[in-house]
Amino acid sequence: MCPLCGAATGPLRARGRSDAGSNRIAGIIPIPTTVTATLIAVNIAFYGLSWYLTAVAASNEAGANPGFGNIDISVLVRLGAKYGPAIYAGQWWRLVTAMFLHAGVFHIGMNLWCLFDLGPMAESLFTKSKFIVLYLVTGVVGFMFSLWWSPGGVSIGASGAILGLVGVLIGASFHHGGLGRTYRAQLWRWVIYIFIFGLFFAVDNAAHLGGLASGLLLGYMVPQGEPQTRSEEVLWEILGVLASLTIVASFALMALNMNRGVAG
Repeated sequence: MCPLCGAATGPLRARGRSDAGSNRIAGIIPIPTTVTATLIAVNIAFYGLSWYLTAVAASNEAGANPGFGNIDISVLVRLGAKYGPAIYAGQWWRLVTAMFLHAGVFHIGMNLWCLFDLGPMAESLFTKSKFIVLYLVTGVVGFMFSLWWSPGGVSIGASGAILGLVGVLIGASFHHGGLGRTYRAQLWRWVIYIFIFGLFFAVDNAAHLGGLASGLLLGYMVPQGEPQTRSEEVLWEILGVLASLTIVASFALMALNMNRGVAG
């Protein structure tokens, strides 16, 4: 359903079994049924891993105290944070893995709250395949802006991609007349609040700007709803698979390189 007007965006498609047991592993653990839920689960999983590695590092240092929920920056760099010298040395995958890392409880809490709120709207408006492509592209563009603005800095977080989703929804709202104008005004206020927040706290405003700008463009240009032709459907399914494989491959490369030295 369109989050702006409530109209059906395309035909429903059967996906898998409908019985409740098929949505759980061993009948107990729920399987994420949306891309948004999967992204949230991945973010939480990598925050748990980074917290564990931080605790291990602290236990190996006399008197070290990482603080409740705070992640050590060296752990973030090992796990794939955006770090210019390493990226320029060939570790391009950091532009992807950095989207799933967070510096502390407040950081991940704010980002997942926004993703939980915005993700289902964008996903229902553009379909799952389009959504994962939009999320990945806007997040990567955000970190490319960050890399250009601060080549030597370390940056992490889903906020570039989340601002990308805000941009996508703003761009899409231009196709919905007066109702879209009202919705767009609400989203712009959210953008203003986020950038004001960024003036007083250590956040990556360059990544926010890159994600927002790319999201605006894509949200306006990418057709909403289910693909209207079979060739278009196949195209977006391929792009969705490629986006998913890019994320998986990025984390595989991170795992292969996490115990090696970092350039710079």
